[in-house]
Amino acid sequence: MRFMVMHKMTDEMEKGLPPEPAIIEGVGKLIEEGSKEKVFVSGEGLKPSSQRVHIVYKSGKRTMTNGPFTDARELPAGFALMRVRSKEEAISWCDKLAAVLGDVELFLGAVNEAWDLGMMPKPENAPLRFLAMHKADERAENEAPPDPHTKAKLDALIDEMTKAGVLQATGGLASTKKGARIRFKGGKSTVMDGPFTESKELIAGYAILDLPSKAAAIDWAVRFGEVVKVNEIEVRQMSEG
Repeated sequence: MRFMVMHKMTDEMEKGLPPEPAIIEGVGKLIEEGSKEKVFVSGEGLKPSSQRVHIVYKSGKRTMTNGPFTDARELPAGFALMRVRSKEEAISWCDKLAAVLGDVELFLGAVNEAWDLGMMPKPENAPLRFLAMHKADERAENEAPPDPHTKAKLDALIDEMTKAGVLQATGGLASTKKGARIRFKGGKSTVMDGPFTESKELIAGYAILDLPSKAAAIDWAVRFGEVVKVNEIEVRQMSEG
C-alpha cells in the first residue's frame, strides 16, 4: 500500500527561511533510513503560500488568486508534479487538466530545491518544478470511478505530459475515510481517523511511502512530525492504479 504523508505550513515556514541545520539533518536521516528499508518512495517540500496560486475552474471560466493565503481551504484528491520552463507553462497544463475534469479547484506551488535551502549552489539551467494539487469533491470522497470517456481523456493527457518531459509524478488519493490527521502540541501527538473536512493550513510538503498499513504510515508520520516540528500532518492512502 502507498500513502501520501503531508505536513502543513507553520508560521516559520511561511517566512521562507531555510530550515535549521538540525531539521535538515533529521529529515535526511529519516529519508536515508526509509530508502534503505524501501519505505520512502519520493517527497518534496513547497515554497511559502506567498509564491502559490489558487486556481478555480467553473463553468468554463478560470479564476486565479495569488498568495499569500491565511485562510485557504485545502483537501487534496490528487496531485501532479511538473517540470516546466515557467509558471505560465505550469498553469497551461492545469488548464488542460480542467478541460478533462470540468469544474475543479487546485493550488499550484513551486517546489523547494536543494539550492533554495542552501544545501548546494544553484546550477545553471536549474529545473523549475511545480506541484499542482486538486481539491476533493463529493464524487472523490465517495470514490466514484470516472466515466470511461473521462478516464480515456485523462490517460491521454498523462501520456502527453510524460512524453513532453513535464510530468514527474502523479497520483490520486483515496477518500479521507481511509485517512488520518495527526496534531502535535506540547510535545504530544493526537491521531484523528477520517473522514475529515477541509483544512485551512496549506500543505508544506509531502512524502510518498510504501507501507503495509495505515497504522505503519501514522507511526512514520509521527516520527517525521517530531523532526520537522509541525502542528499537523495528514496521512492519506493513495488510490490503486
